[in-house]
Amino acid sequence: MRILICEDSVLLREGIARLLEHSGHEVVAALSDTETLAEEVERTAPQLCILDVRLPPTFTDEGIRAALLLRRTRPELPILVLSQYVEERYASDLISASGGAFGYLLKDRVADVTEFIGSVEQIAAGATVLDPEVVSQLLTRRNQDQRMQRLSDRERTVLAALAEGKSNQTIADMLFLSAASVEKHVTAIFQKLELEPEAGNRRVLAALVHIETHGTQGSAHQTGQQS
Repeated sequence: MRILICEDSVLLREGIARLLEHSGHEVVAALSDTETLAEEVERTAPQLCILDVRLPPTFTDEGIRAALLLRRTRPELPILVLSQYVEERYASDLISASGGAFGYLLKDRVADVTEFIGSVEQIAAGATVLDPEVVSQLLTRRNQDQRMQRLSDRERTVLAALAEGKSNQTIADMLFLSAASVEKHVTAIFQKLELEPEAGNRRVLAALVHIETHGTQGSAHQTGQQS
């Protein structure tokens, strides 16, 4: 896979590049800022872009703005955003934007090489991958949403597992339930959160309780399942 990296820290940038290359991927560009990002994407035609949230010159939101621009101009291009801390608004902005696969992970996740490479490959394959800590904070913040109050304790447990990208069968094994029971819980969650089949990736939307409210609020581990 052809990957472009945009990360201002030399150590992290080079470290990620080596991890990716050691795993059989090709790093087509490694940038320290977004100044030439659009040109490099055009020139190198990457199959995935990895961007830091905070980049020069102001180290505020250059990376996220670049990611959002890429999702508008190249919606088919998978994007992975890395952040030092959980920044809920940025995660929400990304998931609110139209476009293809994306991920939002804390930089600490890079230390788990197997998990990080797996996340990169999942995103490239079309999945949405959210850091578990991001999911946790988003769910906690939206805990007062009336739709969330409709869920039973068991449904909340299933939703938390669903938000981490676990398949129905994995959730069933974890909770000692049948696959059919988990499917019923997932269906009930979609209904209670008012997510219709045409709502798109309902597993992501359910996890973030994102319907009409996400636009006004600004915008995990792995949430790549379609339903």
